[in-house]
Amino acid sequence: MSPTRNLDLALTALAPAVWGSTYLVTTEFLPAGYPLTVAMLRALPAGLLLLLIVRKLPSGIWWPRTFLLGALNFSFFWAMLFVSAYRLPGGVAATVGAIQPLIVILLSRVFLGSPIRVLSIVAGIAGIVGVGLLVLTPGATLDPLGVIAGLAGAVSMAFGTVLSRHWAPPVSPLTFTAWQLAAGGLLLVPVALFFEPALPSLTVANVAGLAYLGLIGAAFTYLLWFRGLSRLEPSAVAPLGFLSPVVAILLGWGVLDERLTSVQALGILVVLASVWLSQRAQLPAKAQPVRA
Repeated sequence: MSPTRNLDLALTALAPAVWGSTYLVTTEFLPAGYPLTVAMLRALPAGLLLLLIVRKLPSGIWWPRTFLLGALNFSFFWAMLFVSAYRLPGGVAATVGAIQPLIVILLSRVFLGSPIRVLSIVAGIAGIVGVGLLVLTPGATLDPLGVIAGLAGAVSMAFGTVLSRHWAPPVSPLTFTAWQLAAGGLLLVPVALFFEPALPSLTVANVAGLAYLGLIGAAFTYLLWFRGLSRLEPSAVAPLGFLSPVVAILLGWGVLDERLTSVQALGILVVLASVWLSQRAQLPAKAQPVRA
């Protein structure tokens, strides 16, 4: 791989790595029981701030596209993610969501004409196995509605990932990120107001947590994510999401003093191997020598 592609991959991978800190920040710094409100406050202020910086609004066909992508990548995705998380043990929810890279491979074939590579399928399945080793517990149970919500969230993010590349916005990644965050946050406002009570008075720690999730966990990371999608194939970008549960587990071990088991250590190795395989799958086949 070229140095430029390696840099693009490294910067894009930084986004899901930072997303892995969301669990720690949410549990340690934010009031419990307001997932949709927190999601809205994570997206909308960051989107509006970026809009003030770029000073450019969508035009024409990009108004409906922006709101559709904002729903797919943020509003609907986060809503389904929270439903899944509430109705399923965390490990089951994460494992169900890990099917997203496989969906991206199929959608890339439909919308982008990308070939379906066997190695990409193997890497996607390995990633699901690795995430399962990381987070599943022996007593994990299945709730049908939770599983459906988890699958719906994975499909939503997969569509958002592929369509972001397919439509190729005529603006910079910064502007594209601003549009989607603002649109996704606006769509979450009525949902949060309807389904959740008003937030209690916020402490300094609460404000710091929300600022981190909005500025770093949303604005900065999604800028890197959409930048990566503008330069790399969706089937190369999507598997990088496997890094999120790896970072979450390592932060729990290093910061919260949670136990890291040998099975989880194996899961980390399997996930890293699956990410490596997914990138190898994108390399062009070597030209075969011509025989006289």
